[in-house]
Amino acid sequence: MGHKSDIDVDSGDARSSQQRLARMQAHIDSLHILSRQGLWGLLVFILISMIAVYFQDSNLLANVSQETRNFLGKPPSPQMINIALAVYSFSALILTLSRLSDRTEVYRGWAHVGYLSGFYIFYLLSNALRVNSLAVLVAGVTILGLEYYSIRSFAADAIRRERSIMKKLFRSKGDVVDADDAA
Repeated sequence: MGHKSDIDVDSGDARSSQQRLARMQAHIDSLHILSRQGLWGLLVFILISMIAVYFQDSNLLANVSQETRNFLGKPPSPQMINIALAVYSFSALILTLSRLSDRTEVYRGWAHVGYLSGFYIFYLLSNALRVNSLAVLVAGVTILGLEYYSIRSFAADAIRRERSIMKKLFRSKGDVVDADDAA
């Protein structure tokens, strides 16, 4: 009494093993989704850049009342925006490269998309977007490209580790199915 037969134990191990493999496959799927976030961030930034270039010759403040202009104040000079863009780009590159060496699972590109979009707005308000849109585009593609590379390399390494564990599980159970076929 109270003893399980060998058949019950084997079916429990098989179920447990199948559940573990299913969890591992779900983790691999989530890593694939995570790795694509970098591409989505890059795509959104390029779309924002295209919109900014389309509106580069428009003067947003032309249709605004003098009272609103006085409330907003004078827009920053293009030289000040250039300095801010250079400082931001340098800082973002340092942080992104440190995350690349740390192999973190967090994608920080969405914040960069927002900040870089702000530079387009500042240049547009100071009527200097035509001259400086390329600088924002190059800075953005560089920063977001490194963010994408960072998260993609993390995900690829994690997927490789998960698949090697899956192969070991298949081999230990004596299954003839290859882990790549199951994935």
